[in-house]
Amino acid sequence: MGKENLKKNLQEKMEKALKVLDHELKGLRTGRASVNLLDSVTVEAYGSKMPLSQVASLSTPDARTINVQVWDKSMVSSVEKGITIANLGLTPATDGQLIRLPIPALTEERRKELVKLAHKYGEDTKISLRNIRRDGNEELKKLEKDNVIAKDEHHSLSEQVQKLTDDYSSKVDSVIKQKEQEIMTV
Repeated sequence: MGKENLKKNLQEKMEKALKVLDHELKGLRTGRASVNLLDSVTVEAYGSKMPLSQVASLSTPDARTINVQVWDKSMVSSVEKGITIANLGLTPATDGQLIRLPIPALTEERRKELVKLAHKYGEDTKISLRNIRRDGNEELKKLEKDNVIAKDEHHSLSEQVQKLTDDYSSKVDSVIKQKEQEIMTV
């Protein structure tokens, strides 16, 4: 890999790590209804497991309710079972093909647990960023060893890699801080 592609490649990997963090944080229940809460729900349908979104449409009519409109009447009990098995702390209320999921208010203790979990996700992402930085620095050493870049250029590129890591690390901090405020807001 050449020096031109190195920085771009590292940036893409760091961006991917940030997207993974975003996805993980969307799954945290904040006391507000979000269809993302149901991303992990799988349903036994037509002889195989499918994501809930492939057998029903999901909507949030208000801040405390998620509606699951099941397309096939015969699937309603499977969808209820899938939601219960997912262990999200939601109790399905069925009305024909419509399943309502009232979102219970979070206790102070549960909010603190969620904040801890968000911080853990943030720390895991920072570890990923540091691993990406390490890989980038190893690639730079290899380029210098192979005489593709000079020692001073290696130092300059190494500083750029560090700056990139610092930038993404501060993005992680701000995303986590924002999620913490969202969780702790009653």
